[in-house]
Amino acid sequence: MLQDVYMMADRDDDDDSDIGIKLETRTKTKRPPLYKVMILNDDYTPMEFVVHVLERFFSLTHDQSVEIMLAVHKKGLAVVGVFSHEIAETKVALVMDLAARHQHPLQCTMEKE
Repeated sequence: MLQDVYMMADRDDDDDSDIGIKLETRTKTKRPPLYKVMILNDDYTPMEFVVHVLERFFSLTHDQSVEIMLAVHKKGLAVVGVFSHEIAETKVALVMDLAARHQHPLQCTMEKE
């Protein structure tokens, strides 16, 4: 009976199935894609309304809002912010809803950055 007792180091076989190193693989979290929110120019929405929208939904100062509104007026569109998908989608919906309630044809869109 004493002959059956042996230590792992005394084993003669090459079976290493009991011995191993635990390797931890860390998954690298990928940043979510970002989306640009843009305001498009039209010939009917009052400039003051666009400034109000920029201040209200994008937390811009009055001067920043006027500058972006003028860029929209001159260039046809301007990026007003870059957000995660859910936030961009919400901001677009809020702008479009307010414009519709005030019967303005203001358009706000988003696209992947």
